[in-house]
Amino acid sequence: MKHISVLLKESIDGLNLKEDSIVVDCTLGYGGHSSEILKRIKKGYLYAFDQDEEAIAFSSGRLSEIGDNFTIIHANFANLKEELEKRGITKVDAILFDLGVSSPQLDEADRGFSYHQDAKLDMRMDQTQALSAYDVVNTFEEAELADIFYRYGEEKFSRSIAKNIVAARREHPIETTLELAEIIKNSVPERVRRASHPARKVFQAIRIYVNRELEVLEIALQDALSILAIDGHISVITFHSLEDRIVKNKFKEVTEVDPVLKGLPDVPKEKLPDFELVSKKAIAPTTEELEENPRARSAKLRVIKRIK
Repeated sequence: MKHISVLLKESIDGLNLKEDSIVVDCTLGYGGHSSEILKRIKKGYLYAFDQDEEAIAFSSGRLSEIGDNFTIIHANFANLKEELEKRGITKVDAILFDLGVSSPQLDEADRGFSYHQDAKLDMRMDQTQALSAYDVVNTFEEAELADIFYRYGEEKFSRSIAKNIVAARREHPIETTLELAEIIKNSVPERVRRASHPARKVFQAIRIYVNRELEVLEIALQDALSILAIDGHISVITFHSLEDRIVKNKFKEVTEVDPVLKGLPDVPKEKLPDFELVSKKAIAPTTEELEENPRARSAKLRVIKRIK
């Protein structure tokens, strides 16, 4: 199973792990980050979340080769706080989010994430959930589709793409990824087709919508901050501007003094922020990493620490 973890060293170093740290990996995937975490917490414990049963099965074996001080939780990380409380955990020392789709999910044609390979339209991270990309593409109104493409893909040609999808499905249902990609390609100007794959933004938008990715991220970030112990760190790796904006804004909100109090000569201690940024700017992959893994090109890492 070929998967190269993005910003591996930087994100794990950002967690500031101790031998006895209690750690949460919110996005287990194929176990790249979790494996590195386990190696560093011989007397600690790891709780790893994922919705994808294939990824869980693979990573369970991979992690077992390192140690047995871990639990894999088959759940969306929106349920982070609730699932940990069930296990008696109310505070943790480090939390990792590696957002987006893992390489095996992209490369495995039958998952329906890729516009390069033909497969049934799917895009569900959790194969047990009802709503799939097929449902969105074939049943949503034209205006709803245009809104999804613009909001979650920042697609300038969202209206013409939505119009052509609705026209095409009047003839027969749009069943596969390549069918959809072809409709998208024929809906945008030639110059756009030359710049990058014309389906990229729409496929991103459908995936985000199907999996409620942004909504879930906002919930999970708030919960992660609330369960972080003093001196604990959170590392978040994002892959597009919509995710990064949510993380950047949330971190900014909790690390700044209330604007009403900023002008005071002496801000009361209890009103000072509970968190501080570990790095003022987002950390990007090195040139060497990009040469090894071009898919890392859009990745950004932000790290925050609880100080009181």
